[in-house]
Amino acid sequence: MSRQIDYGNLMHRAMRGLIRNVLDDVAANGLPGAHHFFITFDTSHPDAELADWLSDRYPGEMTVVMQHWFDNLDVGEEGFAVTLNFGDAPEPLYIPYDAIKTFVDPSVEFGLRFESAGEDDDEDLPPLEVASDLPDDEEEDVSDTKKDADVVSLDSFRK
Repeated sequence: MSRQIDYGNLMHRAMRGLIRNVLDDVAANGLPGAHHFFITFDTSHPDAELADWLSDRYPGEMTVVMQHWFDNLDVGEEGFAVTLNFGDAPEPLYIPYDAIKTFVDPSVEFGLRFESAGEDDDEDLPPLEVASDLPDDEEEDVSDTKKDADVVSLDSFRK
């Protein structure tokens, strides 16, 4: 019987663990300096929890910003809960780590992108790309950061 090390899945777990560690620190100590996060997630993920009006408005994915105002950040094993302000209407969200598509901290040009797997791919986790030089323009759609970033693709290491 042949045994292989599944580096792709190990990297996914490690990067999601990194997100959890960062959010744990923010929950305990607040956001330091100019740090802030753009987090894009799959709103149709079965464990994601958000108000009906938000899931109706963002049926596939949504990018949230954790910067000046957020409340009730509760970091767990499988995901995190946070209350964010949407046009002066505070709304609680629960975002599972495996629903996250991108996690970006533009203040230090750091970002992670978890891409969807192809239909032929029977792996549990999609390919991962790590971006180290994200664009300075914070207003840019974070889903487009790949074209201006130095990206390391781990697809070649997957089965």
